[in-house]
Amino acid sequence: MNSKILLSIILVVFLTSCKNGKLPGGDARKFPDDPKLRIKKNLEEGRGFRLNDTIGNLRGGGVFEFASSNELWRASLDVIDFMPLISANYSGGIIITDWYSDDENSNESLKITIRFLTNEIRSDAIDVKVHNKICSNDLIKCKIIETDGVLVTEIKKKILKQAAIYEKQKKNKNFKPYKNEGLGIE
Repeated sequence: MNSKILLSIILVVFLTSCKNGKLPGGDARKFPDDPKLRIKKNLEEGRGFRLNDTIGNLRGGGVFEFASSNELWRASLDVIDFMPLISANYSGGIIITDWYSDDENSNESLKITIRFLTNEIRSDAIDVKVHNKICSNDLIKCKIIETDGVLVTEIKKKILKQAAIYEKQKKNKNFKPYKNEGLGIE
């Protein structure tokens, strides 16, 4: 008897916690009436699942997204590969380089910080900061200023362009058209 009351309470709480008493994704107007078209639409939008993936996860294996599969991360490391890194923390979403100067002007150094705001490839996905350190001839007195000009824009543009190339390569490599003759859809 107590278990029935507890189950009823949990059911009532679950149903009332839904927005306006509706379950998410339950709007029938947004989906075609024909089941074959619904299946096709769901597969195109990536809403399907594979039983093998579900069973594989029950065995203790998980789905991990490594830094090498993130196009923005890979592109950022490729763009600044000539600079020594102080920190590259994928889970924290930040790359920090060490001070870098070329042989021509040893009194000036650059330091780049790239912060990832999202994994999507778009202009506001990364925040790039460039610091410029200018030292006197005796290298004792140094001044550090943050620059926000052409260099920041060029680095950002180059990272986004390279990330878009990586994403296109990944899509082309992973593309497999869905074919099921039993349902009559391709």
